Amino acid sequence: MIKPKIISDNNKKSLRIKAHLTKNIKKIKSIKFNLIIVIGGDGFMLKTLKKNKSSSNFFYGINSGNYGFLMNKFSPKHTIKNLNKAKMITISPLEMSVKNKQGVLRKSIAINEVSILRQSRQAATLSIKSGSKIIIKKLISDGVLVSTPAGSTAYNLSVHGPILSLNSKKISISPISAFRPRRWRGKIVSDKSKLEIKNLNPKKRPISAVADNQEVRNAKKIIIKTNKRISFNLLYDKNRSLQKKIKVEQLRREVN
Repeated sequence: MIKPKIISDNNKKSLRIKAHLTKNIKKIKSIKFNLIIVIGGDGFMLKTLKKNKSSSNFFYGINSGNYGFLMNKFSPKHTIKNLNKAKMITISPLEMSVKNKQGVLRKSIAINEVSILRQSRQAATLSIKSGSKIIIKKLISDGVLVSTPAGSTAYNLSVHGPILSLNSKKISISPISAFRPRRWRGKIVSDKSKLEIKNLNPKKRPISAVADNQEVRNAKKIIIKTNKRISFNLLYDKNRSLQKKIKVEQLRREVN
């Protein structure tokens, strides 16, 4: 039998949950796969996934943070049973390639979103292309957000971007406080798209590019695409799947 690995954040609540699971680890059935139990919040889960991007592990998150959208709820009585019956979903991240004004190229992956943000008090001026097709020639805004379906209910939702179903095979492009054109609401494109975002005025209006929480400053050109070579296997409780959480957010938005 392959014993599951338990990784936890260092706060008191996480360590308390870890102690409970360690005590009951023999009850966890992980014979068929390499299981990593991640205890923390969404940020800690994203960090753990990125550290293990080359592995074929299965990840079961237990929330000890605030909202915990990517996580499962902890219940001392039912967590072991829920874990043993958990259902799997597989997601792929975005890959961000950034060239800064010095010509240095840096790459990062983003499970939720890539954020292009103004770096000074002045608005950013950006052009956005998908392959050879121009999506918008000149966008003046605080920035733009490119989101995966898994991340569409995070920062993307806060900037009024669309909520995407996990099986939609789409990514969304959402402006952040668009000034010109003021009525541009963004675009939904295929997850096969290769997006190119250029800073049209890097000297006067610098921007940063952020993949989840990894920032590259003074970005000049950003290439974003879905990296299908990387896949994360996430486990969710039967009645609290990621698909269901996204659906709840979609319905909530429709009601509001």
